[in-house]
Amino acid sequence: MNKKLILVTSPPACGKTYISKQLAKRLKHVVYLDKDTLITLSKQIFVVAGEEYNRSSDFFEENIRNFEYDCIVELALEALEYDDIVLINAPFTREIRDMNYINNLKEKLKEKSANLVVVWVETSPEIVHKRMIERNSDRDTWKLENWDEYIKSCNFEIPNNLDDPNVKDDLLIFKNNNENEFENSMKSILEILD
Repeated sequence: MNKKLILVTSPPACGKTYISKQLAKRLKHVVYLDKDTLITLSKQIFVVAGEEYNRSSDFFEENIRNFEYDCIVELALEALEYDDIVLINAPFTREIRDMNYINNLKEKLKEKSANLVVVWVETSPEIVHKRMIERNSDRDTWKLENWDEYIKSCNFEIPNNLDDPNVKDDLLIFKNNNENEFENSMKSILEILD
């Protein structure tokens, strides 16, 4: 079996966490990592810096965001030494559209004899809004209070730049607007990954 780093990606509140956990439970030999686990540390950085907790702020962008991604990827690369599949649940919204980032990550994965798989969660902005309200998380406070501004900053387009027609599992689309889409996508993606 080829080792794999699976990135489950999309804008926030598309259903990444639920999908990631369900995929991880159904695949064999998986290390599951969730970037949101790092939020505890990130919140402390806001406190120490005397900044208001706002994951959409300039302070977050300049001092925290990229370091969270660096940390979770380093953990994943290390975990590939010990198991066949590492699955990261994180938006990666900028990174997956940056081919320099992707190519650099693929080079690091080659050293681990691993391939990159991106699972893009496709969900409509209307469903995202509803789910964000329902999850009632403090990380979404600014987003919900400034919904129109926030949603304009989100890119819901499939990152087709990742799709190589010669590779069957480099970009997989997980449709997640309703239960039927979820079940069909789960089945088809597991068939490809197994």
